[in-house]
Amino acid sequence: MADRIEKDTLGEVKVPANAYYGAQTQRALDNFKVSGFTLQKRFIYAYALLKKCAAVANNRTGKLDDEKARAICSASDEILGGSLDSEFSVDAFQAGAGTSTNMNLNEVIANRATEILGGSRGQYLIHPNDHVNMSQSTNDTFHACLHIAALLAISEQLAPALEKLASSLEFKALEFENIVKTGRTHLMDAVPVTLGQEFHGYAGIIKSNLKYLNESSDYLKELCIGGTATGTKLNASQGYIDAFIEQLNSHTAMDFRAAANIFEAQQNTEAIVKSSNALKSIAVSLTKISNDLRLLNSGPVAGLAEITMPAVQPGSSIMPAKVNPSLAEMLNMACFQVIGNDLVITQASQAGQLELNVMMPVMAFNLIMSIEVLAGAINSFNERCLSGIKANEGRCTSLVDRNPILVTALTPYIGYEKAALVAKEVYVQNKTIREVVLEMKLMSEYEVDCLLDPKKLAKPDKPSEK
Repeated sequence: MADRIEKDTLGEVKVPANAYYGAQTQRALDNFKVSGFTLQKRFIYAYALLKKCAAVANNRTGKLDDEKARAICSASDEILGGSLDSEFSVDAFQAGAGTSTNMNLNEVIANRATEILGGSRGQYLIHPNDHVNMSQSTNDTFHACLHIAALLAISEQLAPALEKLASSLEFKALEFENIVKTGRTHLMDAVPVTLGQEFHGYAGIIKSNLKYLNESSDYLKELCIGGTATGTKLNASQGYIDAFIEQLNSHTAMDFRAAANIFEAQQNTEAIVKSSNALKSIAVSLTKISNDLRLLNSGPVAGLAEITMPAVQPGSSIMPAKVNPSLAEMLNMACFQVIGNDLVITQASQAGQLELNVMMPVMAFNLIMSIEVLAGAINSFNERCLSGIKANEGRCTSLVDRNPILVTALTPYIGYEKAALVAKEVYVQNKTIREVVLEMKLMSEYEVDCLLDPKKLAKPDKPSEK
């Protein structure tokens, strides 16, 4: 493949002739052959949008002429359209605060904009630093880009997935509202609940997490854009920040805002940590729900078998009859990854020094991954598993009927000690509570039947009418 020679401040670099990227991107590709993982497309697209908004803002302040601004915007739009995806291959594990990725964007946009103006790649009628990076530094743009990418990913992918999941759980709660089953605490038999109550609890957990996610996401709306290298706004034109924010909000329909304290915003990654913590909280909650459903589904002969998950694939290469809770297991693994990502983000955040945190690329990679993995896992679980869960009502009823813990309902009438004695006799004699209570002449048949009605035990308080 033919090469062209480009120059940067360190000297000459060979770049593939057909590449839109330039010398600094090539150095990054040569230096960082680490993982094969690149920053996600969503992040690259957010950066392209940032560059477009910056060009418009610089044009409005009179710093960038109309022709150059239009060319930069057109090249940025092509990136946003996906036609230049192959130009962004810098490893996620790179140097600095993301300089290689910022320059990758600058060079691709500059070369494509140069072509739009009638030039050729490498000629740089539009310069990567002087024009595309005008009024900017990696130090403010990479940070701002992560906020933009994360907030858009949350609002477009994760929040809708959580809302659908909560709705599905509420639907199942209504479907199962009259199915009484054995409650369990410490994994031991407890007083009855309904299957619907369990699912209503799960829905509440998701709604609570969604609220926390939305609250933490608000911190992402504050951008350190225009701070340039250290927060002093050096080389950013007067009015640039306001013009940038206005443009960004017009494109995203979000209410991004300029940082009130740009030094704090550029040094600190609190918003990223808060968002990651919300994602971890979601992962923890989903793990609990998934594990519960796996227990309720266990069997079909030797487990709880109170629900049945839809069969989505054979469960074993050797046992023909085996069907596993595959989607629930997948959800667990996705959640474990998110919890691990949060630790990486926490470590990277505390590694910031003085005016800058140079661990931004790994925070970006892990935060966007967590959002996308959670959204994808939730959607798959919801569509392929949760919606098809069936209740095994007969099994639930039989377990409740044989549960000596029902004697708890009699303690206000016969006392704790006599109730414990009844429970012991139930175990020893393999009889029902009703039979033992009547044999011991502790209550009348009518009283026992009223007090041991499982439906009344699961719903002792009738809900008020609204």
